[in-house]
Amino acid sequence: MAKHNIYTMSVASVYPHYVTKAEKKGRTKAEVDEIIRWLTGYSQEGFEAQLEKQTDFETFFAEAPKLNPSRGLIKGVVCGVRVEDIEEPTMQEIRYLDKLIDELAKGKSMEKILRK
Repeated sequence: MAKHNIYTMSVASVYPHYVTKAEKKGRTKAEVDEIIRWLTGYSQEGFEAQLEKQTDFETFFAEAPKLNPSRGLIKGVVCGVRVEDIEEPTMQEIRYLDKLIDELAKGKSMEKILRK
């Protein structure tokens, strides 16, 4: 199966859409950043450096300092696909992130989003 072009898209090109989606629902860029840091283990500086470098999603997740072990608790449907059933690891990471941003936009508390 050919790799979907999302792998080669830069995180920086999609990130503003995450922020806009959150802000439209009264949430903040800081909350989006916190979700990304929680999921990937990047520091804020490390995350911003990845944005500046226009890092693609595949590299972004491959280089993530520490993927959160609790991310396996993320369940549900994104783009018509159950995130827990996605077999391709990078696509699953991307969809985990999409799901967390969806939850933020739907008004879930950060405690619930971060699976505390």
